[in-house]
Amino acid sequence: MTVSTAISPDGQKLTISIKGRFDFGRHQEFRESYEKLDRKPESIVVDLKEATYLDSSALGMLLLLRDHAGGDSSDIRVVNSSIDVKKILAISNFDKLFDIS
Repeated sequence: MTVSTAISPDGQKLTISIKGRFDFGRHQEFRESYEKLDRKPESIVVDLKEATYLDSSALGMLLLLRDHAGGDSSDIRVVNSSIDVKKILAISNFDKLFDIS
């Protein structure tokens, strides 16, 4: 599985980790990682430490996650991005929508 999830013991934080290519092939798996939960966590972390590739469909998936989590009031962090991924996210102005580190 290239998309894995972990929920904090108190259920308030969801961590979604991507391994390998983050592209349209991961769409269903990524959506299920947050839609299948019984309740919405207060914060979501998308860990890209092991992501080797990110394309425009991945950006779209991040936007869908943001909408699902509450849009402007959502607390979503994108962490462990490579330098190249950070550049893509910055060029796309995602640094204004997500906390990126």
